[in-house]
Parts: sequence; C-alpha cells; structure tokens
Amino acid sequence: MNKLQQKSSNFFYSFLLIAIWFSVSVGYAQNTNDTITTITKDSIPIKDPTLVKGKEYILGGISVTGLRKFSESTVKVFTGLKNGQPIKLPGDKLTSAIKKLYESKQFSSVDVYLSKLDGDTVYLQFDVQELPQLNNVVIEGIKKSEAKTLKTEAELKTGAMVTDNLIVTSKNYIRKKYTDKGFLKTSVSIETEKDTADANAVNMKVTVDKGKRIKIKNINFIGNKALSNGALKKAMKNTKTKLLGRFWKASKYIEDKYQEDLESILDKYSRNGFRDARILSDKLTWNEDNTINLEIELEEGKQYRFGDIIFVGNSAFSSEVLNSILKISKGDIYNGSVLKERVSGNGRPDSEDLQTLYQDNGYLFSSVNAVETKVENDSITIEIRIREDEQASINKVTVVGNDKTNDHVIFRELRVKPGDLFSRTAIIRSIRELGQLGFFDNNVTPDIKPNYQDKTADIEFTVVERGGSQVELQGGYGGGSFIGTLGLSFNNFSVRNIFNKEAYKPLPMGDGQSLSLRLQSSRTFNTYSFSFTEPWLGGKKPQSLSFSIYSSKQFRFDNRGRVDRSQSLGIVGATVGLAKRLQWPDDFFTLSHSVSYQSFNLNDYGFRVPGSDPISNGSLNNLAYNVTLSRNSAGPNLIFPSYGSQFSLSAKATIPYSLLNNKDYSTLETAEKYKWLEYYKLIFKGQWFNGFTDKLVLMTNAEVGYLGTYNKKELGLTPFERFFVGGDGIAQFQLDGRQNIGLRGYQNNELSSIDGGSIYNKFQLELRYSITDKPSASIYTLGFLEAGNSYDNFSTFNPFELKRSAGFGIRVFMPAFGLIGIDFAHGFDPPTPGRIEKSGWQTHFIIGRQF
Repeated sequence: MNKLQQKSSNFFYSFLLIAIWFSVSVGYAQNTNDTITTITKDSIPIKDPTLVKGKEYILGGISVTGLRKFSESTVKVFTGLKNGQPIKLPGDKLTSAIKKLYESKQFSSVDVYLSKLDGDTVYLQFDVQELPQLNNVVIEGIKKSEAKTLKTEAELKTGAMVTDNLIVTSKNYIRKKYTDKGFLKTSVSIETEKDTADANAVNMKVTVDKGKRIKIKNINFIGNKALSNGALKKAMKNTKTKLLGRFWKASKYIEDKYQEDLESILDKYSRNGFRDARILSDKLTWNEDNTINLEIELEEGKQYRFGDIIFVGNSAFSSEVLNSILKISKGDIYNGSVLKERVSGNGRPDSEDLQTLYQDNGYLFSSVNAVETKVENDSITIEIRIREDEQASINKVTVVGNDKTNDHVIFRELRVKPGDLFSRTAIIRSIRELGQLGFFDNNVTPDIKPNYQDKTADIEFTVVERGGSQVELQGGYGGGSFIGTLGLSFNNFSVRNIFNKEAYKPLPMGDGQSLSLRLQSSRTFNTYSFSFTEPWLGGKKPQSLSFSIYSSKQFRFDNRGRVDRSQSLGIVGATVGLAKRLQWPDDFFTLSHSVSYQSFNLNDYGFRVPGSDPISNGSLNNLAYNVTLSRNSAGPNLIFPSYGSQFSLSAKATIPYSLLNNKDYSTLETAEKYKWLEYYKLIFKGQWFNGFTDKLVLMTNAEVGYLGTYNKKELGLTPFERFFVGGDGIAQFQLDGRQNIGLRGYQNNELSSIDGGSIYNKFQLELRYSITDKPSASIYTLGFLEAGNSYDNFSTFNPFELKRSAGFGIRVFMPAFGLIGIDFAHGFDPPTPGRIEKSGWQTHFIIGRQF
C-alpha cells in the first residue's frame, strides 16, 4: 500500500482505489500481492493468479455500468483512458481516471473492477453512481421577487448536480444573506425528494423563516476610562445601536463588520496614544424584547505623549517655522501616523509637511527624518534630523512626445522655468495644467535629473498626445423623418497656419485653439452652429476670447408626420465672451463675461406661453449678460480627476425693460409683452474630488439654480430659460433656451412641469474606479447616489422633497469620439405628483459629456 501511495498524487483516491481492489476479493486477508480479483459476467468473484501486480499491461477496453443519463462514451472521455495504451494495475493512470470522474462533479461513487484478463491485455469495468440533478426549486417564506433573486444568487438552477455540499453551502448562503440584513434568528431548511417523472432528478423545497429583524439595543464598554462610550461608538462605523430618526445607517449586527469595528476601536486608542490597548473579550446577549446587547471589555494601558520635539540641522527655517508645519507640541497625545504624515507627507499633492516645505524652497537634496530618541515614563522625545544641503535651481526644462502640439502651448502652462528654484509643488501644478489641456494622455511624467555637483536639476516632461479632433457623423429616424448630423470639433486648432499648406496633417493643429462646426437637418428642422475659442488672447496672458453663432429653423408637423413649411419658428443667435485667469484669491480662479443675443421669429407657428395665449406670429428677442466666477483645482487630468474641486457661481440677466419703458403690460398682447425677454438667473455648481487611491475616487456634487423676474405682477416669469430636471441631462433639439439637468433613474425632463421649473437643486455622490487610462481609450466604472427636484416657484419649493435614485454605469473616452457611456439607474420615488408607482429602473446613454 505504501508503494501505491507513493505513485498516487492524491492520498484520498489512492486509498479509495486500494479499498475497491481488495473489498471484492474472497479471503481478503489471505490474498497475496501478485493476484487481483476479477468479475465474470455473472458477477461471481474468482481469483486470477496470473495477474502480476505492478506489471504493465495493454488496455483492451472499458465498460461502464450504473448509467442513467450519461452515455458510456461520455464516461470514457471523462476517464482519459484510451484503448491500446499501457497501464499498470494498480497504477497512476487508473488512479488519475478515478480522480477525473470525481472532479467532474457528476458522480457520487466510482468503483473499478477487472472484468477480463487476456494475456497481456486487460479489460476494466467502471461501476458509477450518478449524482441526481436538480429539477425544480420552490422557496417558501419570502416574497416571490426575493425568491427569484435568491435562486440566481445561490446558483440553484435546473440541471445542477445535487450534492451534500450544494445543500450545505446553499443553506449557509441564504442564512448569512438575511443575518447580514439584521435577521439574526433566520432559519433555513432544505428538503429534497425524487422527481416521479425522472428517476435521477430531485425537486428541492427551501423554507426560509427570517423571523423579526434584530436591532442592537445597547453597546456596553467595560474598562474604558480615557475614551467615553460615545467616542468608542463613533469609531464603530458599521455597528450602531437603534436610534429613532437615523435612516442613513441601520442598526444591525453583521459579524464581519463587527470585527472590523473592533479593530477600529483599537485604532482609535492608538491615535490617542494608547499603544498597548487591547480587547479582552466581547460577547453578545439577548434581551426579552428581541434585541441584543454587545459587551466589549477593554484594557486601555498607558497613554503616551510627545515629549520634547528637537530640530537638528535646520538653518534655512527656524524651529518656530518648522513647528508651525509639524503642528505637534510637547504634551500632545502621541500619534505615530500623524508624525509620519507631517514629516514626509501623506502622498497627496496638497500635502503640508516638512519635506515638501524644503523641496518647495529649492532644497532638492535635503532629507528630513523623525527619530524616537527617548521614552521616559509616558513621554516620548522626538528628534527631527534635517540635512539641508544647498538650494538647487532649475537648469533646463524640456518636453518630449509632443508631435502635434507646439512647444509654446505647453511651456506657457508650465509653472517651472529655467533659473527658478526647484519646487515640488510647481512640478505637480505643471502636471495638472498639462492634463487640463486635454491634448495628452492622463499620465504626464516628469523626469527630474538632479546634478549634485552644481546643485541644479533638469526636468523633462514626457507627454503622450491624444487626438485633438472629434468627428460626429450619424443618421437616425425621429419625429417622423430621417435626421442627419455632421459635427466637427478641433480642440487643438491653429488659425495662424490655416493658409499654410504644409500644416495640413490633415488639418493645421498645435496652437491650442478650439473650433467646432455642427450641422443637423431633417424634414422638420435644420440647425447650423459655429464656435471658436482662443485660450491665450495675444499669446502673453491667460485670457480667452470666444464667440459662437448659430441658426436654426423648425417647421410645424402634425400627428401624421405631415410637414407644413409655411409654419415655422426660426432662431438666430450669437455669443461673445471674454475670460481671464485671476491671481487673487489664487490663480485657480477665473472670471468670465459674455453677451448673448437670440432672435426668435414666429411665422404662424403657435409657441406655448404659460399663463397666456400662444404666440403665433411675431419676433422675440433675448439679449443677456452673463458673468461667472469659477475656481477649478481638480486634477491631474481632465477626464478622471482624482483631487481638487470645481465650482462656479454664475448670474445671467437681461435689461429690466418693463421697469424702464412705462408700459402697462397687462394690456399688451402676448407677442408684444414678450418682444424683449426679461429675467435673471442664478446658478451655483460645486464638485469635489477625493481620491482614496489613484484609481478610486469619490466625486461629490451639489448645484442649485433660480430663475427670477423683475415684474412678477404684470409680466411674470419668462417662458424661456427654464430648468428641466430628469434623465441623462443632454440637451435635445430645443429652441427656448432651456437648461437640462440630469437626474438618472427618471425619464428626460419628467421631474419638471410641462413648462419647466424656476428653481432646481441636485445632490450627488459618485464613486469612480479607473479601469484603464491608455491613450486609445480611458475607461472607468461608477456607482452613484443622486437626489434632486424641480419647483415651479417659491411657494412649492421644498429643499427636502427630493427625488432619489441610485445606480451604476461605465464611461469610455476615445479621443476621436469624446465621452461615451451607459448608466443603469433606479428611481426610488414617483416622478410626478399623483403617481403611486416609483420610477424604477431606467437606462441612460451618455454621449459627449459627463455628469
């Protein structure tokens, strides 16, 4: 047997083979090592003294008994044995064949017999017992929708082989699923019975008794003196006691999360100087009202504090200056994590630490280290050892990899110049500015080449260019007709080379200007637009000039799709803007101004005006001034920011004509009343990016908008410029200056009244994970929570009456096509008053923008 075990790769199957070999023999104890039992057709066991153990034979054939569903040929394939191959009895090949049959998870038992011996040729018989297959599953005790989901999650599908392991794992999975939801007394029973229509199939009945949801009544701490019960409970992020009104964190006991919270308690002690703190015991007890108590016994140990903080080797900065950065004083509670972050940084671009202080002031070759030099009683003395060396200046700055973008476009964005003192922060800011251009791959890499001999450093930025042009060419059917669209967008254009034939590769590129042209046409409308932006007007200062013009015409069509071109609404518009990067409060701020004009010409069209008769003929004009103060510190790249923030506060206003012209608007016809639109609009938007890692980022968004009127009594709100909330947020073909605000989980615009709202608010949490940031395509996934709403006026405004949604999606940015994505969102609330059913799941396709 020992010899057989050495040849077998698996002890279990070797032992099983040996047991099978000898259990069918007569007089097992008397059998010699050179004989093996055979079985005749009549299953009468006899001895065959001619079989030599360990001798190599030729396999003459295999027969299989015990089959119900499988064919004999299928089992032969499973074994891996082939007629004519050499085989030893017993031996590795036979052991492997048995192992393969078990690993197929189709058989509950496998027996092997020698059926015939003909000289050097052996014939084997495999006697197998097939596992029963699952035919039907019935889950009782829970809702049908839950049962359907549970079958999928537990993989209880028709055709699955029913094993003891399947029953045990399914029972454990179902129980854990509900205990994790707070149903700690969940019981699960699984019964199987043979299917009368199929001898080798079973039906399964799963009975789930969730019981009542168990809440945590008390969390009691024993032995804590330094930290209060409240402080320790706050450290437990996942395990909470029941509290009326707390909806954001349920009170439930989850074993895995509870263990994490025990570690969080120890971390809390450690950050408060209690290095030796430990948990002596923890236990769970039940109350008569079907709640539980958690009891945690602690040993706090000694609390350590910072002793003397001694700076050694500093001459460039006084100890007082260094202390202001370190922000640790003698007597403070000892915290090694904070000490390390204040000395060497926390890995974030905005880190404030001693090493960054030195490197931002030219001390490239400096080193700063914290050393514990003495522990006396509860006091730890820290020595900050500094080697300053000489300041280093920047010798040469180069950029490689920019085949299309001209050097001056890159160098004007860099914050490092030859002759400047070395600055780590300036390098990080340069990376961010290049990423914000949108011309390069996400990974702008600086290569710092220090020269210790002359105390200088060369910096080489390596960039990978991405396409600066995007093409939109598509056709579709909508509104009863074919719609054709041609869009061209050049984000790195060069106007000065427009007459230079050699610059067309295929277009003049490289000066960082933006130019776009879009044409769209169908039987019912056509529209044309052109825009241009010069980001550095004059080439010396970061101030931009932009302008755009557009023309559109829409024709009336009826329910049958018949178009009447004698009834039309035409619009011509233009916008001119000027923006300047500010130096105060910091150079992340931008102040922009623009003037826009729109002319609406109605020819027997019938334009809807809330509260008034429709306007069929006439000319409406919209002349407005817009001012925006914005700050953008998000970075490092444009597509997937991982730190910083973006916010803007904008105001758009027209001249208050009704307050200046002394007209009685209550007597005017609708077309005359709105000949010159008047309104003012205020919008705030803010986004914050917090990177947990380079790939995992939390984006927080908040925005609010208000549309007001100067003459509420006689004129009321303008029928234009309103807010429409819901859906993907992408503006469709609209001519009334409306603003579309996306709120996924609901259909487009359905959270606003038919005329649009005058107030809206929106809040959003979005967790993003970057899959790849290659030049060919940047891809990231996201999960989000959103809430928002639209309101007609202040009397209906309620900032807490929000429509909520959650979901997930994916974004793909390809330089030639822009941003493309898809979201699957679930709306938790009825979209409109009077409806009872919630919005449910919605699918949104995103093209050319991001939330």
